[in-house]
Amino acid sequence: MNDDVRPEMPRWVDLALTIIMALAAVGTAWAGFQSAKWSGLQAIAFAEAGAARTESAKASTDAGQDRLADTVTFTSWLEALQQEIVAGTSPRPQGDYTPNDEELSGFLYERFRPEFKPAVDAWIATQPLIDPDAPATPFEMPEYTLESDARAASLVEEAEASTQEAHDDNQRSDNYVFMAVILALALFFAGVAGRSRTLRSQYLLSIAATVTFVGAAIVLLVLPKTF
Repeated sequence: MNDDVRPEMPRWVDLALTIIMALAAVGTAWAGFQSAKWSGLQAIAFAEAGAARTESAKASTDAGQDRLADTVTFTSWLEALQQEIVAGTSPRPQGDYTPNDEELSGFLYERFRPEFKPAVDAWIATQPLIDPDAPATPFEMPEYTLESDARAASLVEEAEASTQEAHDDNQRSDNYVFMAVILALALFFAGVAGRSRTLRSQYLLSIAATVTFVGAAIVLLVLPKTF
């Protein structure tokens, strides 16, 4: 008897292994395609996150400049108003304030930024010049809000969301790469099964190829897809 002769598997087993090998090859190609697509989406998401962070930094700079401008004009207005009160040319604000265009304080008040003026009016309503419990400056009032500050915060959230999306896309790409490896393992089992020298090893390898392929196929069907 020739020991080099391999026992032949049943034709249906051989056919099943051939189908598994063909489908595993297709699945490997599909996994590679999906991995590349998700990697591309990951790069786009990271780029969007970087752009959002850049815009957020610009908005924060604008907010700092606006806050500085408000501080300078408010300080100048307060000094001018104090001098006018001492000189008797302007009344001390008592819950409301009417700017006098003929005085420096009125000139400065009319040139407060639109975002700043509501905070000043609300601050004056607290009678800060006579009430020691009133807020020290308009900057402590809830009415003092900067659109650039809100925009910066919104852009930071957008950048964080894009970064998280990039990490998710990267994980999806890695999942497809892992599935490609599993399918390659199924191909290996199916290929070796046909060359095994014992029926027992042939059946064991055939079962391993089938289980590996079916498991990978189920995961591929469940994984998110992009086109």
